[in-house]
Amino acid sequence: MKRIIILIFLFSIFISHAQETEWQGPSVDFKNGKLKVSANKRFLEFENGKNFFYLADTGWELLHRLTKADVEKYLENRRAKGFTVIQAVALAELDGLNTPNAEGEKPLINNDPTKPNEKYFAHVDWVIKKAEEKGMFIGFLPTWGDKWNKKWGAGPEIFTPENAKTYGKFLGNRYKNSPNMIWILGGDRPVETDLHKQIIREMAFGLREGDGGAHLISFHPTGGNGSSQYFHNEEWLDFNMRQNGHSLSYTERYRMTVDDYNLTPVKPVIDAEPIYEDHPINFNPDQNGHSVATDVRRPLYWDLFSGACGHTYGHHSVWQMWSPEREPINRPLMPWYEAIDQPGAGQMIYGRLLMESRPFLTRIPDNSIIITDRVPTSVPGAGSYQFVVTRDQEGTYAMVYVPVGRKFSVRMDVIKGKEVMAWWFNPRNGEAKQIGKYANTGIQSFISPEPGENSDWILVLDDAAKKYAAPGKK
Repeated sequence: MKRIIILIFLFSIFISHAQETEWQGPSVDFKNGKLKVSANKRFLEFENGKNFFYLADTGWELLHRLTKADVEKYLENRRAKGFTVIQAVALAELDGLNTPNAEGEKPLINNDPTKPNEKYFAHVDWVIKKAEEKGMFIGFLPTWGDKWNKKWGAGPEIFTPENAKTYGKFLGNRYKNSPNMIWILGGDRPVETDLHKQIIREMAFGLREGDGGAHLISFHPTGGNGSSQYFHNEEWLDFNMRQNGHSLSYTERYRMTVDDYNLTPVKPVIDAEPIYEDHPINFNPDQNGHSVATDVRRPLYWDLFSGACGHTYGHHSVWQMWSPEREPINRPLMPWYEAIDQPGAGQMIYGRLLMESRPFLTRIPDNSIIITDRVPTSVPGAGSYQFVVTRDQEGTYAMVYVPVGRKFSVRMDVIKGKEVMAWWFNPRNGEAKQIGKYANTGIQSFISPEPGENSDWILVLDDAAKKYAAPGKK
């Protein structure tokens, strides 16, 4: 009996700790007003000036494959993990035109974009409202890209510039009063012709006409590309999206986030599709295996520290909402309802909490802080082991992402206060511990507490006079 009591006590401690890591209440508060681009054009914020951290999950098949009960389960899980956006598609990728949704409805009558099926969109309405109740935006794709460029996939191509505008206007008008909408055009296909470009433009114009400009608009590109290469100078494109895609290498893909950050005119940028958790690496499971939590944490900090306004997570089973009765796409490892609790999903919130614990709108990328062999701007690591650095323009803090245990050195004068408080932040559990205080002069060497290939850390340097809370705390 004594042993049972001890086990119950230990279990209660575990449950209590687990509850402490869950997000309490709605993920965002829509009383803050509409979402807009910040004054410095780098980030997103609400009308009242409150910061917005775009932390998304790719629930691409949410509107197509899940029952209402499954939607409730999925959204509640993502709310508790601190996600602020769910990216989902109305005309879905997996034969979304001709395979009915979970309630037996197809989205369009005779696959005509000018004839939406009211019963299908009534279910979409319900999902959007449920997400609103939980404090989450829907990153709403009007269609997957195979419906305007059938490069691959089920298709068929159904859009023209004329019906794209009509369809966009229908959606814009229908959801103009929904506070939790972000429009995402595109859908993983390249813009290869003037016709493709005109279809996207007209759909954007239709959305704007329908909702009166109430919601932001972006564009989800194909792998290795960004919206900037097609539409950067278009007035309707409020912020850029990249699909850095399913590689593990910073130098191959993720370095391009900072390239978009440096474009003019200045626009916010986000990686809307990095490598997913449990995804075949480079789409080749036999040769490369599947990704793990470490592989999805690295892009989180690579992108954020390169100037991104937020980040998108994905899981290979969740994007397709795979369950055993369905045809699998490229070897998912488990059903979606198990995959939603994979460790990488629960660790995304620590990136959000870290960024929100320091001044938000003044954050810039700056790898020149790192010193290797006393050579300025030579950043240690490459490929999967790339170090990246972000700092506050005012010199009140700096953060170094350390993806692998390797000694490195930092210019301490990046912090303007006389004393620098140094911390290690653990991206696996959100815990922070003080290292000590240093002068803001010279060069200081560091090595992470638990060196190892899958043991990443973040070095946080603060102006001690600011007396910031521990990283990840408010």
